[in-house]
Amino acid sequence: MASDSSSSAQIVDALGTLPTGTPVSEVARRLLDLFTSGSVEPGTRLPSERQLAASLAVGRSAVREALAALEILGIVQVRPGSGTFLRGQASELLPQTLRWGLLIGERNTSELLELRSGLEIYVARIAATRADATARDTLRSHVREMRDAGDDLAAFTRADLAFHLDIAEAADNRTLHDLLHVVRSLLQVHADRAVHSLPDAEVAAVEHEAVLDALDAGDPDAAASAMAVHMVTASDRVTRLLGG
Repeated sequence: MASDSSSSAQIVDALGTLPTGTPVSEVARRLLDLFTSGSVEPGTRLPSERQLAASLAVGRSAVREALAALEILGIVQVRPGSGTFLRGQASELLPQTLRWGLLIGERNTSELLELRSGLEIYVARIAATRADATARDTLRSHVREMRDAGDDLAAFTRADLAFHLDIAEAADNRTLHDLLHVVRSLLQVHADRAVHSLPDAEVAAVEHEAVLDALDAGDPDAAASAMAVHMVTASDRVTRLLGG
């Protein structure tokens, strides 16, 4: 690993400058772009606040707040008396980076719904070829929980979420899983309230069963088609909830 002084110099050179008055979010975004490029080794000590502020041509308070936000997200670690260090490999920073990017931007719910739909459909497609018997049994148990929930819509929602998360696990693609988890978490406040009647729950249960049947058959096209149908009705429920 390069020495602290040479690493700091390389980081400062790579960052460049930002326009005067740049908000904290843009300072954090510039740092994230650098960290996820893979050019900074995990465990590297970052330049001081003073050096970063001078490099980016912003105030030290903006750098301090940006680093504090990145620490909360688990991207950097502040060690009192030692400095601030990058935590992990570029690939390990992906979930936090995605969450940060979506949270600081204008969150357009309709765009998030479209993104979730595309991800869920593709995840279902590849899960149809990768889900083993154990994974399918787990998914089947979630469908039974939906059926057994009756008028306990909170229990239904928990089983619904578990079904989708476990399909993502069965797809065996960590990047897809992380991206889908971030998008779903940003929509969860709406999803938790979207199924608010027994007829809605019944339709959703039938749609989940269709996805599971396609997985049991090992049919990627059928799985993608069944998930597409489910995403249309699920997205429509959220849109109605928001008065769209």
